[in-house]
Amino acid sequence: MNEQTRERSRTARRRVVIAGAGMAGVQTAVALREQGFTGTVTLIGAEPHQPYDRPPLSKAILLGTAEGSAFDVDFEALGVELRLGLEVTGVRPLDHGLDTAMGPVPYDVLVIATGAEPMRLPGAEGVQGVHLLRTLDDAERLRPVLARQHDIVVVGAGWIGAEFATAAREAGCAVTVVEAADRPLAGALPAEVAAPMAAWYADSGASLRTHARVEHVEPGAVVLDDGSRLPAGAVVVGIGARPATAWLTGSGIELGAHREVVADDHLRTSAPDVYAVGDCASFPSRRYGERLLVHHWDNALQGPRTVAANIIGETPAAYDPVPYFWSEQFGRFVQYAGHHARADATIWRGDPTGPAWSVCWLRENRLVAVLAVGRPRDLAQGRKLIEAGVPMNPELLSDPSRPLKSAKSATA
Repeated sequence: MNEQTRERSRTARRRVVIAGAGMAGVQTAVALREQGFTGTVTLIGAEPHQPYDRPPLSKAILLGTAEGSAFDVDFEALGVELRLGLEVTGVRPLDHGLDTAMGPVPYDVLVIATGAEPMRLPGAEGVQGVHLLRTLDDAERLRPVLARQHDIVVVGAGWIGAEFATAAREAGCAVTVVEAADRPLAGALPAEVAAPMAAWYADSGASLRTHARVEHVEPGAVVLDDGSRLPAGAVVVGIGARPATAWLTGSGIELGAHREVVADDHLRTSAPDVYAVGDCASFPSRRYGERLLVHHWDNALQGPRTVAANIIGETPAAYDPVPYFWSEQFGRFVQYAGHHARADATIWRGDPTGPAWSVCWLRENRLVAVLAVGRPRDLAQGRKLIEAGVPMNPELLSDPSRPLKSAKSATA
């Protein structure tokens, strides 16, 4: 038996266990089969539902225009064992054992894809009428709330808060959004870029209250720290998410400052034969010169290909994507690509009070990020320019009538 045949035989006997049945977990299973892995693949999910996509939860499923968002994947045909409604409770890397609520599961390779979990509002646990929006069950609990057209208070003016407020207004609810910061999307965008978005709330008939902190929640009302009371038939909390990694405590697997799994540029963890992908893992980006923790759908779609290639034994390129996400809110399609934290110039394209505009961030005249509101072509072209790393001409870039790709520097 030659070495190649021996390696193929060894690979065929390997057991890959994937903890987490969201986008990252499902796509890892799919990528393994697409790339020719012939060993066993077991996908473990904490929820009892068939694995599903999350973006429709904040609109189509809430509004009843879609019954579900199950992935169009034939797991049986792929030879993927689904173990649903099973919570993972720990991992013992030295023993190659994953602990679950139903006992240990042995693995040869483990992929951690447990995603993120919503942050809870302190003091609101157990109060009737307080909701999170992360799971299919959350969305189904909220659907009748919207149908009854309650007064709704949304805590947090981030991406999920804006999307839920949009759906609630479409359902005819009175909506008040309270945000502790001075603007929406304070944690995601610079002040001058996020500021124009505040007007979108009033335009849609929602009330946005900034500099507003919740003192406490009681049945039927939210009390702010200035003493004001907001009537609330329901309260929806959207104050962010954190990696779902508490179950890794004591495993010896390295966690980062945000309690995320620290992965390398091939998405390997500090433990042998253990990978991490999606919302629960950070990775070093050579392009941006820092470690990134990306809580967005596209990262959970792309990362699995790198993980699968590593498991199969190929040597893929380092994982260094241009982060991308989108949001539909208040009748606008908002897209973002890149990472602007270290930009040294900001270029506007169009009037931010209008329906379509974009913002480009440069570092040393190279495009590092782009935000597009109603300008999908800017986003598509900008994403390619970021990947290419070509020098741009800031003056040409600021002309919104000029295609973004034609604003390259003459020296490019």
